[in-house]
Amino acid sequence: MSEKKMTSSRRHHLKSLVLSIAFNLLEAEAKQAVIDKENYMSEHCPALDLPGSQQELQELCKKLHQQIDTIDEERYDLEAKVSKANKEIEDLKLKVVDLIGKFKKPALKKVRMSADQMLGALLGSKHKVSMDLRANLKQVKKEVKEESVEQVGDWRKNVEDKAGMGGRKKMFESEA
Repeated sequence: MSEKKMTSSRRHHLKSLVLSIAFNLLEAEAKQAVIDKENYMSEHCPALDLPGSQQELQELCKKLHQQIDTIDEERYDLEAKVSKANKEIEDLKLKVVDLIGKFKKPALKKVRMSADQMLGALLGSKHKVSMDLRANLKQVKKEVKEESVEQVGDWRKNVEDKAGMGGRKKMFESEA
């Protein structure tokens, strides 16, 4: 199947439609949150009517303290549940990492590549970098050793001295 590409104007039009719908949904959600908050407050927090006598005020304070205690207990329980859930999430993440690490990696084949080809593969075709290592080497002039020429001299002079095993050939010839 061949997929037709969307024109940029059509893509921008659809994007603006999606953004406007999302903006309207966010506004409606914010309005609903305000309404829900007002409803919750009217149900759970009745209007405060302060009694005139001191004893009635003390009873009201005791009642409020009891409500605070129950709410603190609920908050503590919820915090414990959240921390337990976070621990489980961390344990599961560690298990996932362990499972990923247990898969065997395939053996890679050796690929013979010159340095230029490797740089071309890494950097792409845009960069032309040459790794001609021989071009970077310094030129060294060979010096001819004059000592070796002097030592050669006339070879016939000391043939007997150098004949076999450092001149020991004469000893064997005289005995035989």
